Formats: sequence, C-alpha cells, structure tokens
Amino acid sequence: MTRTIRLALAATGLAAIASLATAQAFEPQKAQELRESHMKLMGAHIGILGGMAKGEVEYDAATAAAAAETLSALASAAAAGDLYWVEGSSSDALEESRALPAIWDKTEEFESGQTKLVEAAMTMQDAAGTDLAALQGAMGALGKACGDCHETFRQPEEE
Repeated sequence: MTRTIRLALAATGLAAIASLATAQAFEPQKAQELRESHMKLMGAHIGILGGMAKGEVEYDAATAAAAAETLSALASAAAAGDLYWVEGSSSDALEESRALPAIWDKTEEFESGQTKLVEAAMTMQDAAGTDLAALQGAMGALGKACGDCHETFRQPEEE
C-alpha cells in the first residue's frame, strides 16, 4: 500500500472519529469513550514499534513506517483537543475515566506534553522505516513523552 493511500485512510478514519464526536455534541461520556479508543489505537501502533525495537518482532521497514505514520497522525489528532478533552470527562466525573482533573487544572503543562508527544511521533515517523537502529533511537523520546503524560495526567489502573 502506498504512503499516499495510507495517509488517505488514516485521514478518513480520523475524520470519521471527528464526525462521530461532533454528532455527539461533545458529551463527556462520548468524549471519554472516543479518547479511550483513540489511546488504545495509539498503544497498538506503539506496541508494533516497541516489539521491533526490543527484538520481540522481526524488524520490517514497511510495517514500521506504516505504524509510525499512523501513530504520528493519531498523536496530532489527540493534541487537537476539542474532541477528547471535554470538561466533565475526568476521573472525578466519570467512573470509567482515567483522565485526571489535572488535565484541566494544568492546561499549559498538559498541552506542552501533547506537543512533546507529537514531536516524538514525528521523529519516529522519520526514523522507523530507515533501519532498526534509527527506530530504536527514536523509541526513548516516544516512551518518555507517553510516560511523562501518563504519570501526571492519567489515573493508575486499578489492580
């Protein structure tokens, strides 16, 4: 599948998510559901890249490039904010939400973290299809961006 087709498919998927969120009038429950689905999708692509970086999965340049390209698009969409980060969708308001109220209390810090994620995802996009060493080199910043945000803005999973 060509890069142009993959980008078009990713854009179509993101547009569908945006349309669904708009149709739901940004209800907190729907925003939380969309956000959770979006984060799981991002996690799946990070998992592909991480598996290759750790040697758990054989490195394949085309697969790595596709995963990184999709991840970059997803990170950019999440940073847009209006669809996923709706007031009233925090863990204080919704039992199933893991988004801490700090997202809305520390908006600048949260947005800075999102910017770091987008930048790390773009770096990964540039590196992933090059070779295994480049992919491995980009994983640190990507993992740090994810981890820093989760540490500050996501409620830990219940055991």
